[in-house]
Amino acid sequence: MKNGVSKVYTDRPDYADFDSPAKFEAIKSIIAKRLIEHPDAICSYSGGSDSDIMLDLIERTRAMFELPPIKYVFFNTGLEMKATRDHVKYVAKKYGVEIEERRPEINIVRATRKYGIPFVSKIMSGGLSEWQKKRVPLSIADEYDQAEDKAAKRKELKERYPKCESLINFLCCCNSVGEPRPNIQLVINSSKYMRDFIKEYPPEFMISASCCYYCKKQIAHKVQKDYDMVITGERRDEGGMRSVPRKDNTALCFTETADGHYRLRPLYYVSDKDKAWYKEYYKIKYSDAYEVYGLTRTGCCGCPISYKAVEDLEKIRKYEPNVVKAAWNIFGKSYEYRMKYNEYKKKRMEEEKRKAENIEGQMTIFDFPELIPEEGENDGDNT
Repeated sequence: MKNGVSKVYTDRPDYADFDSPAKFEAIKSIIAKRLIEHPDAICSYSGGSDSDIMLDLIERTRAMFELPPIKYVFFNTGLEMKATRDHVKYVAKKYGVEIEERRPEINIVRATRKYGIPFVSKIMSGGLSEWQKKRVPLSIADEYDQAEDKAAKRKELKERYPKCESLINFLCCCNSVGEPRPNIQLVINSSKYMRDFIKEYPPEFMISASCCYYCKKQIAHKVQKDYDMVITGERRDEGGMRSVPRKDNTALCFTETADGHYRLRPLYYVSDKDKAWYKEYYKIKYSDAYEVYGLTRTGCCGCPISYKAVEDLEKIRKYEPNVVKAAWNIFGKSYEYRMKYNEYKKKRMEEEKRKAENIEGQMTIFDFPELIPEEGENDGDNT
């Protein structure tokens, strides 16, 4: 981050701003270059629309440059739509490739029961999980807000609650030197009124995004560690954590990781508009989850991190009622808590709007100049 501007924007390569046809030609050249340099590559395929575009790009590039096959893997969390599983088989057959299915050692039911369930976002889930574990009182945020010397208060809180530095920042909406940072993703009020909401309505279930680690990342790391290069389909336009630069510099589509491996994200600068153009031009068929059920994205089925999780489940219900029932059994408490939060937020926003309107609408004597005394009038004794 430099001068408050993310590397996602300052380090953009030229092709990121090309029109769609030129951008995808540039991406094919990047894929070819990296596969020639690192032929021992593995690609994570999810069955989603991004993965469909990515796999098609890779296979077209391989054919064009006569490159050897790469390894494709589909990580099945244990809560996948039949539409997704069927689409994985369809894609493997269409391109004549093998897409190996791998399952986690700890499935999603066990992971959520042991560690908790996601709520709102991965960042929010992580922060609230730490708050639940470390039991730091929400009142520290009031102390921080009321302190004149916020840096000194931040330092005092750190001494009072050792090993809770990131949690203090999260709850107080500040950074490590005590500067207020209310508008970044890493603090509790990045979701409006969240701190007040959990104070008034404390969660009655464990919150955590660890299911993502145990059901996807852990098995992915295990499978990918023996390959020189890992190819994934992240796009900056998806937002959330995928738009926040990490230690391995997510701002770039090709990076070297800390352990000496390489990561290629060929779609990193592909926009929604680019995707739509590619789908139409190359006649890409997405899974029935998109083309029949009407979903706009898939990911982990029913994951509460999606604000449309409940709405999407209703779209799925007609076709796959059992997976909808399973999602509610696993994530139901988070769905209900989010509904309560949405109602709370709506009510607070309406109250603030009414107060603002009342203040603006209040009349003073200055609204009636004819009643204002002339200079010198009513001065002195009226007797």
